[in-house]
Amino acid sequence: MISISVTALVFGVVFLAELPDKTALAGLVLGTRYRASYVFAGVAAAFAVHVTLAVAAGSVLTLLPGRLLSAITGVLFLGGAAVLFLKKSDGDEEIRQPADQSFWKVSGAGFMLILIAEFGDLTQIMTANLAARYDDPLSVGLGAVLALWTVAGLGIVGGKALMKRVPLTLITRIAALLMLGLGVWSLYEAVAG
Repeated sequence: MISISVTALVFGVVFLAELPDKTALAGLVLGTRYRASYVFAGVAAAFAVHVTLAVAAGSVLTLLPGRLLSAITGVLFLGGAAVLFLKKSDGDEEIRQPADQSFWKVSGAGFMLILIAEFGDLTQIMTANLAARYDDPLSVGLGAVLALWTVAGLGIVGGKALMKRVPLTLITRIAALLMLGLGVWSLYEAVAG
């Protein structure tokens, strides 16, 4: 049976931890270029996989060396920042939709992005800890996946709304700066321990 209190607690903790994370940023960027429902389908599926892994693993994920995890995360953030900084602007601020907008291509891109970027993320480790603490995998899993889906949805919808008022180049530069900052911070944590 699902515990509403455990589900609500997990939802709150995971939502607050994930809100300033790269998921909202990734959703925002994908949401500016692709059909929102297709992006959300891929992202939601990837989060379901992550939550399943976290709940199944319980506290085992917390045994991973923190420095190694921070180093990998830092390198991924820096790589993402480099891609965004090096992206050439064509001078126009219109969003040009990629040619292939098929469901499988778009949802697959969203799925792979989140699957890779979120592996070993704080919220995945937190979900594993909560699953181990409460010994209620269904309630913990439900709370975590709903929180992650909510953050992703806010990012995707926010991306569409933001594009009506803010130029894509500015959004890309801000995203790159945020990723650069997160990358430097993660590498600092890896070195400082």
